[in-house]
Amino acid sequence: MRSLFRRLAVVAALAPAAALGVTLFAAPADAAAVSETTLQADIVKLTNAQRTAHGCAALKVDNRLITAARGHSADMAQTGAFSHTGRGGSNFVAREKAAGYPKPSAENIAWGYRTGRDVVSAWMKSPGHRANILNCKSRTVGVGAVYSEGGAPYFTQDFGY
Repeated sequence: MRSLFRRLAVVAALAPAAALGVTLFAAPADAAAVSETTLQADIVKLTNAQRTAHGCAALKVDNRLITAARGHSADMAQTGAFSHTGRGGSNFVAREKAAGYPKPSAENIAWGYRTGRDVVSAWMKSPGHRANILNCKSRTVGVGAVYSEGGAPYFTQDFGY
């Protein structure tokens, strides 16, 4: 449990009617070189496993949300910033709408985890992230996993209604 608390950093997610978001991170030294595509697919698969186990429908992957999520992860990886606030002061609602998605729902972010399983496990232990994953009103998802130049993976999971 002590290890979990070392990995938590509280950041408010700006989700209309969604639970508060909590930001998770792990030390980049813990990260292993898994492809970004594999990380993204694993996170979607494991998120849907959690949703269906808790009575929600599986999320459909939406390319517009992937664009928003990858863009935010890339920005964090490039700048070293770790926040729901992105380039130009953007929030996830603005980023999803800029990518053409009309009904943003919520966002989860994480940093430094080695595998998709590690990320989803940590999110499920965090009340805000868990609420975002198990919000049965959300219908779509896009995940962006991007490595920094130094090898640290940054994760963004964007949800839509």
